[in-house]
Amino acid sequence: MIRFWYGKKGRKHQSMKNKYNLVVSVAEYHRRIDALNSEELRTLCRRLKITTREDINSKQGTTIKTELEPEVFRPNLSDPSELLQLEQIEKLTKHLPPRTIGYPWTLVYSTAKHGMSLKTLYRTMMGLDTPVLMVIKDSDGQIFGALASEPFKVSDGFYGTGETFLFTFCPDFKIFKWTGDNMFFIKGDMDALAFGGGGGEFALWLDGDLYHGRSHSCKTFGNHTLSKKEDFIIQDIEIWGFE
Repeated sequence: MIRFWYGKKGRKHQSMKNKYNLVVSVAEYHRRIDALNSEELRTLCRRLKITTREDINSKQGTTIKTELEPEVFRPNLSDPSELLQLEQIEKLTKHLPPRTIGYPWTLVYSTAKHGMSLKTLYRTMMGLDTPVLMVIKDSDGQIFGALASEPFKVSDGFYGTGETFLFTFCPDFKIFKWTGDNMFFIKGDMDALAFGGGGGEFALWLDGDLYHGRSHSCKTFGNHTLSKKEDFIIQDIEIWGFE
């Protein structure tokens, strides 16, 4: 057993000794020491405004994390984006395929530079060997689009892999990834470019003039309509590669 003595030393206070004499077990003694070293000690430190090593490490870790996180998801762009804000770029970067991370974004095609033509779009894809990110702005000012696992091309059937996904910022940011139900990822010809399928509708469809578009839910991505309205008018398009 261990005795705890409280009160001042000396004969004058000898009579008080028995009043504050407390006997506890060894187990209870260690329990109190552990409590003092944890919650009670930290409470006392906060009351006295004492900074502990634990507090310093915690604050430093938070500061380092705050300083580094924005940079991790902020790629270098070959040209300023006319459609995406910095916050939107960071959100999209977090969902890109791992093989694109660390590479700068290269503006491969934009309607502002190349005009509204699907034929021209295909031509700018020639020789490109990288996933491509298509960003669309419609006449309602909504931003949405798709990440294609490979450059767009004229095809007899669907092509692409499960890396392909759809996204929208209308009204909030949302990603629609491959559900595994089918492999209708991308299909292109001279008259249209389409993403997703199943149930008789495309998730995203653009006409050959890159003027009219349409978006429906589909089984490939389990998406809802990307635009505010199913049928929309294209205002601008940007396509980014990663190399």
